[in-house]
Amino acid sequence: MNVTQDLSILHLILEASAVVQAVMALLVIVSIMSWYYIFMKWFAVRQAREKTEGFERDFWSGGDLNVLFQGAAADRHHSGSMERIFASGFREFTKLRGQKNLDSKDVVDGSRRAMRATYQREMDALEAHLAFLASVGSVSPYVGLFGTVWGIMHAFRGLANVGQATLASVAPGIAEALVATAIGLFAAIPAVLAYNRFSHEIDRLATRYESFMEEFSNILQRQMR
Repeated sequence: MNVTQDLSILHLILEASAVVQAVMALLVIVSIMSWYYIFMKWFAVRQAREKTEGFERDFWSGGDLNVLFQGAAADRHHSGSMERIFASGFREFTKLRGQKNLDSKDVVDGSRRAMRATYQREMDALEAHLAFLASVGSVSPYVGLFGTVWGIMHAFRGLANVGQATLASVAPGIAEALVATAIGLFAAIPAVLAYNRFSHEIDRLATRYESFMEEFSNILQRQMR
């Protein structure tokens, strides 16, 4: 028997039982999907951070708020999250300010509510697919372990028909079962690392957005005096 050929990864996958092959195929599909979301989320978070930094420079440079609002409203689909939060708050502020039956507190509170609603939409967009990465990271090892347990059980059942069990007869079944665990870990580890990294980055962006909303509300409050 050619042990090297029999214990090659491709041979073990092709000779595995149908259940183990199904587990491996599922884990490979999940891994591909998680890598797709990892790259997509990496670009989205990087773009959000760059646009936030650019808008903060423009905002705190002392420019005219009306000019900033016109720029944000004219190119809403390509503006950043903080820019859209600013635009929603300033739009509501301009609309409510013209109503004579409202005092300054009501106007600023209305602007803050508008910014808060936009903030929630932006955070929902940034956090999209993070739950999938978290699920892959937590569930994939157990799915791989299920394939391993099933493969080992299948291997030992096959030994019942063998008169004398040897390492050569046991090794292929055990090895093919362990491949499922390896694939499960391969799918889980990048997903966990990416989830933790993106969650940290998104939390930092959320803190910057919330700080901006409070500071901008104070600016609007001063303009009402």
